[in-house]
Amino acid sequence: MIQLAEKMVVVEKRQADATPHAASLIEGMRDFGYTLETAMADIIDNSVTAGAANVEILAETTTDEPWIAIVDDGSGMTETELVEAMRPGSRNPLEEREGHDLGRFGLGLKSASFSQCRQLTVISSKDGIVSAATWDLDKVAATNVWKVDLEDDLADIPGTSDIPGTGTIVLWRKLDRLSTNYRHDTAKRAGEINKALSGAERHLRLCFHRFMEGSKPKLRLKLNRRILSPIDPFATDHKATQRDPEEVLRLAQGEVVTQCFTLPHHKMMTKSAWEELGGPEGHLRTQGFYIYREKRLIIAGNWLGLARQTELTKLSRVRVDIPNTMDADWKIDVKKASAQMPPVVRERLRKIVERLQGTSKRTYQRRGRKLVADENLPLWNRVLKDGKIIYSPNTEHPSITGFAQILPEEFRNSFRACISLLGSGLPVAALHADMLGSAENVETDESEFQDLADMAEAAIKELRKIGMSGPDVVRTLCSTEPFLNHKVSIARLVEEILQGDIS
Repeated sequence: MIQLAEKMVVVEKRQADATPHAASLIEGMRDFGYTLETAMADIIDNSVTAGAANVEILAETTTDEPWIAIVDDGSGMTETELVEAMRPGSRNPLEEREGHDLGRFGLGLKSASFSQCRQLTVISSKDGIVSAATWDLDKVAATNVWKVDLEDDLADIPGTSDIPGTGTIVLWRKLDRLSTNYRHDTAKRAGEINKALSGAERHLRLCFHRFMEGSKPKLRLKLNRRILSPIDPFATDHKATQRDPEEVLRLAQGEVVTQCFTLPHHKMMTKSAWEELGGPEGHLRTQGFYIYREKRLIIAGNWLGLARQTELTKLSRVRVDIPNTMDADWKIDVKKASAQMPPVVRERLRKIVERLQGTSKRTYQRRGRKLVADENLPLWNRVLKDGKIIYSPNTEHPSITGFAQILPEEFRNSFRACISLLGSGLPVAALHADMLGSAENVETDESEFQDLADMAEAAIKELRKIGMSGPDVVRTLCSTEPFLNHKVSIARLVEEILQGDIS
């Protein structure tokens, strides 16, 4: 047998230079979808990674050339480290990171900054040496080269008086994205920027709340010299908050830790605390998963397709903690503002959601169950008919039957017909719309007791006729509206009627 030897011929492929055009790519980096709050959060991520205990946002908005600076007292950088940090894509997202590292792509500092300004200067102090570098997008557009300017003279750079002994300042100038409407009106432009800063404040208080909490917080965050307080979306310090034990799902790339919370009913919180917890969108829109990457909030209030946002589940919130080793599995984006659950995690969380929703519904329905309990003499009947829930006045309530008894007989049927007419005219559609918008603002008309006295007296006499004792009369009448908040007055009236019976 003759074997033919095949000769391997290696042909070198031709190559061509495909280096990105600096002017084009750097402009494209401005449109990753950052908002002011997500851009600031991305910069603060770097401060946390650098071990900063204090981060302050400074803003000068009333000058002809407004600027924003984010100052930290972290580890700082040498000039070599600073130049590397200014390089787009300075880190490979596949590289292994330390547990406290909040970065990923090595793009955050640049892309977040460029999304808000055309001139980025970073000033850093380390080992007593101050280094500074600037990206100026107008200059890059003119030269089309990837070069940063190293700053030797800081005299004309604003914010340099706040350089910490060790730490970093990220300075944004040429704020073209924050002053689009009033570029030539200093006062209105300042108002526009200040409004944006005010809107970003809540996001930062929520995003980094776990770093800011406790008697010895790891991070103190300030805005123009004012210390910001954290917003805990789970109200963990409130005694009425219900919490389940933590559950751990161990996977190849790390552990996913979940914990379920049910917030207190709004009646158990102050109005200001309730409103801050719900934020401008309200509690209906802020229920759901709160996903944290290394304790930094990424997603706030979203069921991610596992449930619908409903009024009866708006107290439900689930904290989900993931490590930075699972970035690829969760598809964490550049902004660190979105993620997608891996299938195995989604299936586990689906079961958790089903259990949690039951707890939230019970919190809101508890008062409703009392209304339909016969022994509590509800003023409204709640009846399930053909799969629908129907509310109708309880014409057998002693306050109604008692009042009917003192009417002339020829008026009694008309009186009951009038009560039924009021029930059939219940504005269900309007109530549904109001409850979806802000259920905590829907209240009954709290009548003064003198307006209810005749009805209460009639009800008391009816209940006495069937042999009910004085304390039982008080308990029964005061278990539901409209007498719920008049227990003292009802007890006094019962005592007067009993004394009258004795005399």
